[in-house]
Amino acid sequence: MALLSLSLYRAAAASFAMGSTTLAFAPEAVAEKYAAFVMDADTGEILHERNADETRYPASLTKVMTLYLLFDAINAGEVKLTDKMTVSRNAAAQPPSNLKLKAGSKIKVEDAILALVTKSANDVAVVIAEHLGGTERKFAVQMTEKAKDLGLTNTVFKNASGLPNTAQVTTAHDLALLADSLLEQHAQYYHYFQNQKFAWGRMVYKNHNDLIGDVVGVDGIKTGYTRASGFNLMTSAERDGHRVIAVMMGGATAKSRNEHVEALVEAAFATYGAPTDAITPTLRGTTVFASVKVPVNPNAAAEPMLNGKPLSAYAPEPVNFALAETNDESVTEDMIVVEGDGLDDVAEVQPSPALPAPGASFSVSDYEARQTEARAARAAGLTVAEYQARQTAHPKPGSDVSDYVLRQTRR
Repeated sequence: MALLSLSLYRAAAASFAMGSTTLAFAPEAVAEKYAAFVMDADTGEILHERNADETRYPASLTKVMTLYLLFDAINAGEVKLTDKMTVSRNAAAQPPSNLKLKAGSKIKVEDAILALVTKSANDVAVVIAEHLGGTERKFAVQMTEKAKDLGLTNTVFKNASGLPNTAQVTTAHDLALLADSLLEQHAQYYHYFQNQKFAWGRMVYKNHNDLIGDVVGVDGIKTGYTRASGFNLMTSAERDGHRVIAVMMGGATAKSRNEHVEALVEAAFATYGAPTDAITPTLRGTTVFASVKVPVNPNAAAEPMLNGKPLSAYAPEPVNFALAETNDESVTEDMIVVEGDGLDDVAEVQPSPALPAPGASFSVSDYEARQTEARAARAAGLTVAEYQARQTAHPKPGSDVSDYVLRQTRR
């Protein structure tokens, strides 16, 4: 019988008592993701900014521009809310979040708007892009051109959904300007962003923007998340005749992001009636916003997660665990019994099948590749070792020969 310490589930760096082989994580450096910008939507006055003009990844906040161009088309008479758009194979193949639309099916324009606002459906974003631009690539060019027209000088779009693309960048400042322009130019459509639910087929989807209905005055507009961007939120709120726009990028979790944006919104309204700061007269809310702290570890969402924690959180504490017989005196209460008698059996109960063999080290990209491999193995009803054996025996056409040789060597 083999024994494995439960402490493995609290650490991703470990060493084997048998041979003291080290298992070390080596996450790649992660660039800063946090940024915030708050403005008065009526006057354009900047109330608060942190890293506001530093480039960031927009994630699904991209869909606000996708909708902006759709609203443009509706106003121009090119599209009606009742029109139906055809779903292409390309659109149907988009990864989640999606509506699981089938190629050849159709979706009404108004339903597409609601799907983007609430479900943030990537397949629907591509449907809109292809309907208006012919191809998503052409539509992305139109999106970038519109961004420049609106004064979004640090924004480039490469797709309509916000799915990862290293060339698709923006800033918190630019996104606030986008929200402000949408409120001004497309006020008649802004009510869509207030919808808290969207029914499609047998499903009812809840709006990801939890601040709507929870924070006084908040009535839109969009959330976003990718590992590279962290948790983003563009929101707007109105109280006592004042409307503010707040943008936060790079949150570690949806909860911490929501709490931070709520604090930004509350601080924004608290500035009205407050005196102008003598040191920074262009930022009237300097004193008030000084109490709003930067979120703790705002970049954590940009790291791969293991058991609910970013990998970097595990690095400082190597943990020992051992294989032993059930009658071994080293058995303690914090250990669990695992069927088997070797390191392969330990691998079966590791917190992630993507962990490498003892003695190996790997980067974030390696970790993600291993996770993909583990998912494929589970889908095929195989262990990771069995899946790897099949892959080495039958490499995919066009696969890297060096990778094939490496796999054969592992055998």
